[in-house]
Amino acid sequence: MIRFGYTLLGALALPLLACAAEAPPNPKQLEFFEKKIRPLLTEHCYKCHSEEAAKANKLKGGLQVDTKAGLLTGGDSGPALVPGKAAESLLLKSLKYTGDSNMPPAGKLPDAAIADVEAWIAMGAPDPRAGAVAKKQVGLSLEEGRKFWSYVPPAATPPNATIDSFIRAKLTEKGLKPSAPAEKAILIRRVYFDLIGLPPTPEQVDAFVANKDPQAYETMVDSLLASPQFGERWGRHWLDIARFAESITLRGTIYKNTWRYRDYVIDTFNRDVPFDRFIREQIAGDLLPDATPEERTRNIVATAFLVMGNTNLEEQDKKVLRMDVVDETLDVVTKGFLGQTVTCARCHDHKFDPIPTKDYYALAGIFRNTKPLIDSNVSNWIEVPLPAPPEVEKELAVHEAKINALQARIKLAKTNVAVKPQVAKGALAIKNIRGVVVDDAAAKKVGEWTHSTTSATYIGAGYVHDANKGKGEKSITFTPEFEASGRYEVRLAYSPGKGRANNVPVTVFSADGEKEIAVDMTVNPPLDGHYISLGEYKFERKGQSFVLISNEGTKGHVTADAVVFVPIELKADPAKPGEPAKAVETVVEKDEVKVLEDELKKLQASGPKRPMALSMHEETKIEEARVHIRGLVNNQGDVVPRGVLQVATTGKVPAFPKNQSGRLELANWIAAKENPLTARVFANRAWHWLMGSGIVRTTDNFGTTGERPSHPELLDHLANQFVNDGWSVKKLVRSIVLSKTYRQSSAADAALAKADPENQLFGRANKRRLDAEVIRDTLLTVSGKLTADRGGPTFGNVGADYNYYSQNAKAVPNVRSVYLPVFRNSLPEIFDAFDFADPSMVSGKRNTSTVAPQALYFLNNPFPIEQAKASAARLLAEKHESTEARLVRAYRLALGRLPTDGERSIGLRFVSAAKEPSEAWAALFQALFASADFRYAE
Repeated sequence: MIRFGYTLLGALALPLLACAAEAPPNPKQLEFFEKKIRPLLTEHCYKCHSEEAAKANKLKGGLQVDTKAGLLTGGDSGPALVPGKAAESLLLKSLKYTGDSNMPPAGKLPDAAIADVEAWIAMGAPDPRAGAVAKKQVGLSLEEGRKFWSYVPPAATPPNATIDSFIRAKLTEKGLKPSAPAEKAILIRRVYFDLIGLPPTPEQVDAFVANKDPQAYETMVDSLLASPQFGERWGRHWLDIARFAESITLRGTIYKNTWRYRDYVIDTFNRDVPFDRFIREQIAGDLLPDATPEERTRNIVATAFLVMGNTNLEEQDKKVLRMDVVDETLDVVTKGFLGQTVTCARCHDHKFDPIPTKDYYALAGIFRNTKPLIDSNVSNWIEVPLPAPPEVEKELAVHEAKINALQARIKLAKTNVAVKPQVAKGALAIKNIRGVVVDDAAAKKVGEWTHSTTSATYIGAGYVHDANKGKGEKSITFTPEFEASGRYEVRLAYSPGKGRANNVPVTVFSADGEKEIAVDMTVNPPLDGHYISLGEYKFERKGQSFVLISNEGTKGHVTADAVVFVPIELKADPAKPGEPAKAVETVVEKDEVKVLEDELKKLQASGPKRPMALSMHEETKIEEARVHIRGLVNNQGDVVPRGVLQVATTGKVPAFPKNQSGRLELANWIAAKENPLTARVFANRAWHWLMGSGIVRTTDNFGTTGERPSHPELLDHLANQFVNDGWSVKKLVRSIVLSKTYRQSSAADAALAKADPENQLFGRANKRRLDAEVIRDTLLTVSGKLTADRGGPTFGNVGADYNYYSQNAKAVPNVRSVYLPVFRNSLPEIFDAFDFADPSMVSGKRNTSTVAPQALYFLNNPFPIEQAKASAARLLAEKHESTEARLVRAYRLALGRLPTDGERSIGLRFVSAAKEPSEAWAALFQALFASADFRYAE
């Protein structure tokens, strides 16, 4: 890089180095406290550390945790927490059992609960509780709630009312005037970014500026709404709401088919499918009638909306797991469509909103009757087959029949195999075993396991068993330390016997993924009388690798002795001194089984593949839910019939069927025009995405803790118009974009700027930072490297998502950013730098930070540097009459405007003085990319 290029780049990027001031706790942080922290403190701490405990003379350590002040003041040992500094907080040390006192004394909390406390302290310990004594907070009653603005049906508006009339009325009321119309060159750049997420070309800008037709702007808007890029831009907005991701945090496990949901959403916005239909498809698509295979496919794919959450599949208490999934599903449905924090009522009546706990469990009952997971030691999500065209269906039927027939032959052959295992005698020393040995003594145990040497056959100093107790509560994990990556045979050593379990779930986690094997411990191990082979797997030296044995679903003793990882190249080696001779696994018909299994693998790998989609099933037995007192699954109260939010029900209360979950009835209730929330919430989202802030600025919270609408009559007008226009998103967007309010300049006179510094009156346009995806797509557009590829899977056979982008940087395609894999443990650096939505949360409003790493990204990251070089090559390949003309072209490509006189002078001196033109122009483009004008639209 030329030195002057760094100077120019640094000057233009300097504004990025100003950091935003620390913000006060936001609604999401307070909601985190209500859902995660308050219930934990109530259940585990209040008995000994509360005002009630103090009154009963049972207060321990002088510490009260039932108020914010109590935690900050602390007890005999000092402050219990230091906001923002988890490592210095005594509360966290006690919970981790690393402090002077371990709490709670009855036993350490689950790691997930401790992690929640750590995250809460790190975010500043937001806590709405006030006062020296904890006071019971009670939300609005249902009667009071029905008078709250968001639960009142939208009011009818005058027939001649327009967006502009509502905005002008508020400004006039304050004695203010709106800003002048934006310049045409600025307006076209704004509307292109807002509608399709890409910049206009200089030629498109020139054509629009020169067009004197009064309908030119309207014509341009209609063409953008009709382009396929509209769905890519607006579909990405909805993916923020749907917490779209293609992996889960736990182990980086990959969702292989969620790309179908992404493409479905993009297609929905491009086809302008009515939003009420969109609601029904996502909540209950699998229960909707369908006329064609294509419609059936669409309906099933849509339901991935419910099950893409960041689930803890390792949760061993399946009742807890089930309710956690229900809670997460309720969160995305009620926030996404209704703008309600319903899940705050899981443990108690909502502290602020008119949502009683019974309403929570009325809704929870609907999703408890839906099965989203296959329970196992590590549970798994459900994928369902999709219909295929008739000709493919015929091929699939023939192929699947062949597979079924071969599987039946293998099962029969295995039944007839004569197994003659050797019977081991005596203990086997670890030093005499080849391979990587993990003995039970070195394994991580969950629950109480009993050490034993009763059986004379074992490895090392003995083995352990579960005492045939606490089924589903115990597991043991064998984690190897490899010196090198490679393929290993995994051998499990156990103590056999007649009283053992015959269906022990054993899970092998390797670079190949997860595999669960059921082991019959009533029979002698076939290898050396010690082991059973669990198969061959690829393991990475520093990868996630382990073997987990659980006692879930077993009858009889579960034993665990050792796990040996034998490198494939050692399997054929002669035994070293002291090592038992090679095992005899089977002696009759083994070859036949192996031949058949090899044939099955080849058959499964060949032939047509039936498409699959992430979805769920209806439960076979439909039941009503019970209230879980304090949110505890084993502390159940009254039965609650399935239902909907009482406070938001203005029409007929839906009746729920006895043979279905009720998801379809819930979807119909949400999508009904009588629902006071649904149309308002989406109309406000659309306004926020186009104007830079919502009429209700808390886009996901229309409850009492959210902000009130700045223009309630305008919001009602938009909601009514949305419904009356057949729930058409494109018509809603068009009406906003064609308004004079949208087309205003971002400049304001002194009076307007002083009276309304946050622009809540919308008297001017908001100057907005571009989204991370728009920044990346614009870089590729300027460089000429953006491809037109659309849809489909965008990653191959990936075992886990860790470090995906750092390991595959050169293979990441130059497609639009909406098509890049969204992995929860691995996002592109540009996404992290520029506030990509958290894919585990409903995100109707992204953060917009201004921090130093953003400047450093343009300075140092290979991607913008590569695009700068490609932009320079593109520019130099074009014919221009002068260096000045080429400089103007560079500014127009990157920033959509002409250079100022000062920029023109500096730029010409810079490129003219350079010895290597390509390097100089690349440095210039890199500086333009790092400038505020590139990142912002006026």
